[in-house]
Amino acid sequence: MNYTKIGAMPTHKYIWVDSKYTHEKPVGPVEAMWVGLTSIPSRAWGINVILREGGALYRNIPPNAVRFKEESLENWRIEESQLWNCYSYNFSILQNPILTGLQVTAKVGPNILKGTYLFSTTHLNDGWSDSPEQDKEFIFIELNNGRLTIQPTNRVAFIDKSYILPTCMPKLRLQDTIYSCE
Repeated sequence: MNYTKIGAMPTHKYIWVDSKYTHEKPVGPVEAMWVGLTSIPSRAWGINVILREGGALYRNIPPNAVRFKEESLENWRIEESQLWNCYSYNFSILQNPILTGLQVTAKVGPNILKGTYLFSTTHLNDGWSDSPEQDKEFIFIELNNGRLTIQPTNRVAFIDKSYILPTCMPKLRLQDTIYSCE
């Protein structure tokens, strides 16, 4: 499904949110239900939640405020939670059933971290999406450290012991060609 500015999650997810991003008087991590995303160019993805206490819909929480466990790594920076800003209001969300729940490794800054694939997004109807070397697919990952990271495909490797050989990932070239059959 395609969305403009605000879109629904493929399935809701129960999370914790750092209340310094939501409350006038922060009280530590608070329970929430992750229900959507907001995409605004030149900004990080906005996480839209319903807070458990009181039921308020709170929009545009930065991805570094998300925790998958109450006791998660502190001081998770926005640069660790997302590599590239959004570049369009228009986007699509895909929860690939083949990839759902697969373990991944993700390059987060200089570190390689393990986690689980949640879903992917891609931007639509803009100049960057039409250019193969600029188009990005954002992969949302629940890291084993209890935090969220959103990385492009060239920073993520999937782990499937029934199929993938445990060798080093080859150096792949950037997709920069538009193919046409007419």
